[in-house]
Parts: sequence; C-alpha cells; structure tokens
Amino acid sequence: MPVITLPDGSKREYQGAVTGFDIVNDIGPGLAKAAVGIVVDGEDKDLTYTITTDVDFKVLTVKDEAGLDIARHTLAAQVLARAVKDLYPDAMLAIGPTIEHGFYYDVDFVEPIVPEALEAIDKRMREILKENLDVTREMWPRQEAIQYFLDKRELYKADIIDRAPADQTEISLYRQGNNGEDIFMDLCRGPHTPTTNKGKLAFSLTNIAGAYWRGDSDNKMLTRIYAVAFASEKELQEHLERVKEAEKRDHRRIGKAQNLFHLQEEAPGMVFWHPKGWTIWQTVEQYMRKRQKEEGYLEIRTPLVMDRTLWERSGHWENYKENMFTTSSENRDYAVKPMNCPCHIEVFNHGLHSYRDLPMRLAEFGSCHRNEPSGALHGLMRVRGFVQDDAHIFCRDDQVVSEVARFHKFAMSVYDHFGFTDISVKLSLRPEQRAGEDYIWDMAESGLRSALGAAGITWEELPGEGAFYGPKVEYHIKDAIGRSWQVGTIQLDFVLPERLGAEFVDEDNTRKRPVMLHRAILGSFERFIGILIEHHAGSMPLWLAPEQVSILTITGNQTEYAEKVAKALKKLNIRTKIDVRNEKIGYKIREATISRVPYILVLGNREMEMGLVAVRTREGQDLSAMTLEEFVALIQKDL
Repeated sequence: MPVITLPDGSKREYQGAVTGFDIVNDIGPGLAKAAVGIVVDGEDKDLTYTITTDVDFKVLTVKDEAGLDIARHTLAAQVLARAVKDLYPDAMLAIGPTIEHGFYYDVDFVEPIVPEALEAIDKRMREILKENLDVTREMWPRQEAIQYFLDKRELYKADIIDRAPADQTEISLYRQGNNGEDIFMDLCRGPHTPTTNKGKLAFSLTNIAGAYWRGDSDNKMLTRIYAVAFASEKELQEHLERVKEAEKRDHRRIGKAQNLFHLQEEAPGMVFWHPKGWTIWQTVEQYMRKRQKEEGYLEIRTPLVMDRTLWERSGHWENYKENMFTTSSENRDYAVKPMNCPCHIEVFNHGLHSYRDLPMRLAEFGSCHRNEPSGALHGLMRVRGFVQDDAHIFCRDDQVVSEVARFHKFAMSVYDHFGFTDISVKLSLRPEQRAGEDYIWDMAESGLRSALGAAGITWEELPGEGAFYGPKVEYHIKDAIGRSWQVGTIQLDFVLPERLGAEFVDEDNTRKRPVMLHRAILGSFERFIGILIEHHAGSMPLWLAPEQVSILTITGNQTEYAEKVAKALKKLNIRTKIDVRNEKIGYKIREATISRVPYILVLGNREMEMGLVAVRTREGQDLSAMTLEEFVALIQKDL
C-alpha cells in the first residue's frame, strides 16, 4: 500500500500500484487538466509512471521550470521530429534536447534546407498538434531497438543505442499514436507529456545552423533547427522582442558602426582594437588598477610562454592540454599560458614568506590564450586571446572567510560602478575530470560554503561546474534587457599550492601550505567590454565614452574658437574631438549622434562672439547655450 507524500506534507494512501495519472485525478480535475508530468522522489517522470512504494510526489505544470522543460522536450522529440520526417522522409534524425528558452533538433537532410523551409515545418507541426495524439513510453530490448532503427534507416539513433553503457539492456522509446498506432517512434529517455499538445505551448522556429555529429569536426555536419517555446503567447512575444532588441545591441554591429574593433580570418578569435575601442579598454583597465591598489593588491607581470614542465607540475598539461597553444624550440616544448595561476605561484615562491606576510594579493592584467573551437568563437564574447583582471590571494586557513567577504564587497562595488545592479552568485562544485583527492575537494567546497554563509550571501549550487583544480564562486550580472552573463569568480584551491610547492613559515616556525584564492571581477576584458557595449547599446556612460565631447562648427569662421574650446576641455582630461569639415551642421550632428558621443557642442558666430557653447545630448536634448565653465560643471559629476 504505497503512501504518497505531497509537497504540503499531506499524505494519500492507495491499496495497490498507482500511476501518476491516478494520483493527479484524485487530487482534482483542474490540476489533472494542467499536469504535464510528475516528480517522484526528486526525479521527473511521465504521468503514466507506476508507483508501488512510499514516495514523495509533486505534480508538474508548464508554470514549473521542470514542467515547461517536459513540454518543450515533447515539442522537439515528438512534434518537430515527426514534422521533419513527414516532409522529408529520407532525412535521418539525430538528437533533440531542450535548451534555455526552447529546444533544437539535429537532422541529416539528403539535400540542405534553407531558412525558408522553416515555414513549412512550422505549419506541419501545428497540424500535428491539432491531432493531439497519445505519447506512450515503451521499454525495448537493446538489440531489438538497434534493429528497429536500422530498419528505419535511422543510423544516428542506432549509433546512440550502440554507444550506451553495456549494462543498459533495455532502451526507452516513445510511440506516438492512439491505441498502439505506430505513427511515429523516437528514441528518448523522456519524460514526455501524455499527448503531443498537452502543454499547449506557444512556439516559434527561429533559425537553422550547422552542427557536427557529437560535436566532432571529423564527423558529418548536420542541420540544427532551433526553436523557442513558452507557456503563453505573451511570454513568447516578449522573448521575441528581447531577441530583436539584442540584435540591435549586438556588440559586433555597434563595434563596426562606431569603429571600435575588428576581427579577421588571419587571427581567429584575436581582437584588433581601434583607437576608440582601445580608449574604452584603457579606461576600464585604469579604473581596475586604481581600485585594486586601494584594496591592497600588488601588481606583477609574468611571461606569456613557459616550458611544458611547469604545466605538467601544475596539472594543466594533463587536464587542459587540448585547450592550450603549444610550440617547441631547441628540443624543448612550450605552451602559451591559458591562465596565470602557476606563474603567480612562482612569484610567491621566489623568497620565503612569513605568516605575517599573509594575505598576499598578487594581481596581473594577464594576457592568456586558449585554443577554443573555431565554431564557438563569437565576437568579443568568445575569443582565443584575452586579458583578465586576474589576481591570486595567498592566505592562511583562518583568513579565507574574511578574504572571500572582502572580495565580495569589492566585486559588488565594481559592478555597481559599471551600471550592473542585478547580481546572482553561484557555487560551482567538483567536475568529473579534476586534480586532487576527494578529501581536498571536501575541504575546499566546505570552505567556500562557510565563507559565503559568513558573508550573508545567498547562492545557487552548480554540481560538476568547478575548475579542475578547485570549486569556484561565480558572479552573474543581468544586463539592461535581462540577459545573464557570468563574469567574476573566486576559487578556493588547495591543489596548485601543493603541486607547485608553495609554502610559508607559520607562527610556530613550521612550514605550511597557503590557501590560494583565484579571483577575477571582470573576467576577460574582451568579453566584459562586449557586455558593456550591449548593456548600454553603444551609449557608454560619460566616463567610459571614447569621445566624450564633439565640437561642431557651423562655418569655417569658428575654427579658431573651436580649437580654443577643445584645448580647454582636453586640459581637464575630457576626451574631445573637433569637426570643422565643410559639411552642413545637421549632417555633423547626425553623425555625432550615431557615434553616440554624449555631448555635442555647436559653435556658430553668436556662440563665438559671446564666448558660449550650444549644448546638445546624444539623445537629442537641447540644453541651450552656456559658458564653457557652466558646461564643465554640468558634466564634471559624471566623469
């Protein structure tokens, strides 16, 4: 007699085996109508799942993230997949997982499809949804399942089953069709909604892209069909509007329009910074240098290329080699540094340190290179060559809590200064591939939890997402249109100090290992500047703007006066540009506005004779004429 415990603590007892359907209907018809799945002892299941023992039980609807995921998965694996097969019978299906906001399906088409084909696929999907056929889970013997897909010429499905663990003797398939009909069958672990349209999601097919089978460039390129799906049409439209806004804010488009940077094939993933873009970079760097100095960091500089022996000792050669650029010279192997950590330990090791020297905070605007897959490169957001505001804090065990709390306060103040106020904190825990014993990881994870708790920080945990040498706290910022970006991090590491022999002399005159805290606030400068561009839609705050003031003359008569005004502003370290071209003033204003220059000073004969400047903003606001001193006073507070 299974006892079912509901989320509110209430219990329901049944005389024998019972399905999720039975329980949900027992709770109430309204809930039964909305239900798309269930959670049994923490695991998502189909509504048809049979329960024979005492369990904790929860009903899922599309208002729950897990329920929405089930409905999205059904749209992908049962509706989109079938629509493709109906329209392209010779196509072979690969995989169709859910992703943030929706799902995709990888398909091997005989002939490549064009984006216009999505319209026909969308139409067929909606026809299938109107049928609202049953979706039923079946367990098949492994070899029978392989043979079924081979007979259907679904070679990717057969390959997936063949690669499954040897002890997996039964394979989960989902049949679409009422009363046992075999209208469509797909390989899937589930769960799914009980019918194709149970979730009644609003969806839109968005685009197609290329994707290698199993992510391996040696395999065939498949066609990936992307879609978004939400619980309501309103949410879908809001998302599509956000996507449109994101396209307007694309840092690559703005970077080209404002002449900030470029990338080219001869240096994939490496940025060519133009004068205005480099001005933004330098402004960010100078701000961070000033703040770090105030926080007690000592700035250092370390080599870009080092012998493989250092990387072997650190563990990078074993755990990270595929992401490293390597070279050789005079029968020695070298690697371009993908991160700065081992180099900072080498600086720490150069000389004997007392417990009184700790914490020691070493910082570097360190240039790093990582051999990212070419298909993953994306403007400034994903590059191969980058600079980090990297630092490592060497401290005693009893200093970890205070140092993490201090870093948190520091990081939050920096984000606020750049205009980010919605910050979330996540704790990434041990990955499958890692260095160090489990007991060391236990200490590190426990240490970070204690530090976060002591600082009064609320956090979310991400199992398996830590670095190979230690767990890490991640800082995620939300931009102006609600997108989340992971930027800063602080990582607690017992492994690298041990591997590279870092030690200090403790109060009792014994040698001890320091705890090493890896930390960055901005992360990659390239990526952070890309985020800034999109967050501000190219309209940088005055202090960050590469050109802060543009001086425009109406005729050539004002050239000398314009130069005098510019000289005075530049003397105050205000970044100023003069435009004395023989062009109409309207054209000049439009050009300066498009370049998102915060303030535009228009100079005509009247302004010149009266010693004034006519002030406009990039938003088109006319602030009228004022003295130069009044203008400086106006903008000084934002500099």
